[in-house]
Amino acid sequence: MRGRKIVVGVSGSIAAYKACELVSKLRQQDADVRVVMTRSATEFVGTATLRALSGRNVACEMFDVCPDEQIEHVSLAEFGEVMIVAPATANVIGKVAAGVCDDLLTTTISAAACPVIFAPAMNWRMWENPITQANVKRLQALGYVFVEPEEGWLACGESKAGRLASTDKLLTAIEKALGIGDSKLAGKQVMVTAGPTREWVDPVRFISNPSSGKMGYALAEEAARRGAKVTLISGPTALPAPAGAELVNAETAEQMAEAVQQHLPGTDVFVGAAAVADWRPVQQADAKLKKSQGAPELKLEATPDIIAQVSASAQRPAVVVGFAAETDDLEKNARQKLDDKALDIIVANDLSAPGAGFGSDTNAVTIFDRDGNSKQIDTTTKRKIAAEVLDSIEQLLGTH
Repeated sequence: MRGRKIVVGVSGSIAAYKACELVSKLRQQDADVRVVMTRSATEFVGTATLRALSGRNVACEMFDVCPDEQIEHVSLAEFGEVMIVAPATANVIGKVAAGVCDDLLTTTISAAACPVIFAPAMNWRMWENPITQANVKRLQALGYVFVEPEEGWLACGESKAGRLASTDKLLTAIEKALGIGDSKLAGKQVMVTAGPTREWVDPVRFISNPSSGKMGYALAEEAARRGAKVTLISGPTALPAPAGAELVNAETAEQMAEAVQQHLPGTDVFVGAAAVADWRPVQQADAKLKKSQGAPELKLEATPDIIAQVSASAQRPAVVVGFAAETDDLEKNARQKLDDKALDIIVANDLSAPGAGFGSDTNAVTIFDRDGNSKQIDTTTKRKIAAEVLDSIEQLLGTH
């Protein structure tokens, strides 16, 4: 669960206090949890309790603005990899089934693109009510997941089906929605390179490129999410270390190559997403070059070809993936690089395409593999592209 982003919705049931145990267990597993409550839920358990357990502010009001100035329900919907509503009342289930969004919880559910799990808790007569059952079936048909209530002692003094499912069952449902344990990458050693390198001309000037590192960091985070043991070797970026990944910093191509070789033994998958400078000055000036001295003549030499070294290594990983940023003849150049460097997969993008390329939060790529297959991914977030790339890696791992 480490670093996994989970939204916990709490609605107005006497079982709301059990959400405290769920949030606590998720945090004990290092999950990143945000809680959204209905006003009715706050009558049963206070926001201060869930704020302390989650380590984050609890969202309750529809038009609250979070620190990044997004509307709260939009922020919550984009944050979560999975959302669980525990307890889920008949009221909330009915409103979602009817498309009613009249509070923060139902609006967040409507906006969520991630899997949504309902864990109902209510009086047994309400649970067995044909309207409630019809609403459950409607939502299940739309892809929503239900963890059915258990039989036991209810607040009404009767023992019937209506109790919130155990915390262990809720955690199992969350793990299943996240794909924990199902991925072929689970337990594998994955190395990712990311960001630019800097090749110094003098103490204040260097040769580099505009890479932000966002693509490589998204790949590292997604691989960790799938249960891989991830080493991220990064050039200089302004990004925080991805959850669940070991971060190794490198500045020059030479330093990155050394770090890759140091961590290569035991690596199962190598993904070279870094924008490594192709050339460096043969000599680096010891002191700042003065403008008054005139423009220097730079003699350049090739930097280490990191991905070619990995592919040719006696410790070659089972799958080696490269990236190709092109401005023309994308497929021809990408396939040539795939062959020349003996790669298993290459991910190519057209730098001239709108919403793609360096620094952008989005990208559009084509994935080519060693068997001649290709898959085009239209403009989308780098997080989603990372998932597509890792899906392709898992397919190749399945053939080994």
